[in-house]
Amino acid sequence: MEGMGQSAEFGKFLKAMRSRLKPEEAGVASGGSARRVPGLRREEIARLADVSTDYYTRLEQGRNIHPSRAVLDSVARALKLDAGEQAHMMDLLENCAESARSPLPVQAVRPALRQLLEAVGDVPALVLGRRTDVLAGNRMAFLLFADFPELQPGERNLTRWLILDPRARELFRDWKAVAAEAAGALRVDVGRHPNDAQANQLVGELAVHSQHFRQWWAGHRVATRSSGSVRLHHAAVGDLELNFENLVPPDDPDLVLRVFSAKPGSPSADALALLGSLGAGTGRESATAADASGRTAPEPPEAKAGDRAAKLP
Repeated sequence: MEGMGQSAEFGKFLKAMRSRLKPEEAGVASGGSARRVPGLRREEIARLADVSTDYYTRLEQGRNIHPSRAVLDSVARALKLDAGEQAHMMDLLENCAESARSPLPVQAVRPALRQLLEAVGDVPALVLGRRTDVLAGNRMAFLLFADFPELQPGERNLTRWLILDPRARELFRDWKAVAAEAAGALRVDVGRHPNDAQANQLVGELAVHSQHFRQWWAGHRVATRSSGSVRLHHAAVGDLELNFENLVPPDDPDLVLRVFSAKPGSPSADALALLGSLGAGTGRESATAADASGRTAPEPPEAKAGDRAAKLP
């Protein structure tokens, strides 16, 4: 692992993961004495990882050392990291915020992906970019969640909306769990792109305005689920239980197509159909981000100001 950058965030992550472990979970005898801090002691993790206490301490302190992959694997096992947490740990080492990085390219939605949004028009679907920026979506997504095209450009972010918009708390019946997972996904993104100024600005804004977010962020939770389910209560159609799948294009790992669906024949499927019928005739088919040149799809001449396909400029 020679040449690998070191980050203070790496040490903070190790400390947070150590603090969450209970002695009995790690097979460590408590010894009967009270612990002054939660979790395992540094020397206990060091012993489990088969490294010296001094070496592990330097890891947690973010010293400029270059652990081998074998050592990192041992530390991950000692801390009982899952696959997503271990990948995040590696990101924190490899993507040191102090290292020079090329500017991130502007993300654009390919025409084929826009067509796919139209093809799944009966179910909500969003295209999310880095930081969960909402790059595109179909009519059903905007009817179910929020009318992102009508928001200011800096507000078109799913995580920001989930955590700061009171309507999101009303919509998601398990809001706290959903919002905490969104914060964990944002942490993964920041680990991959520590020099992303927009991501760091978003983290700062959320930390200022949300006590929940400050607690979640301090816990260094990582969320990497590719599928799952959500329970909603929509003001117009009532309760829904929807599954979601995150589809990642192989040529852009920072882009996600998130598609929501209901079990066929279920009350949730009926509620989705009702939502679609209530929104029929609005003319809002799909909304897409401008491409790298700033162009958007041409507007049909017959479209009215209030009844055209929405765009995300």
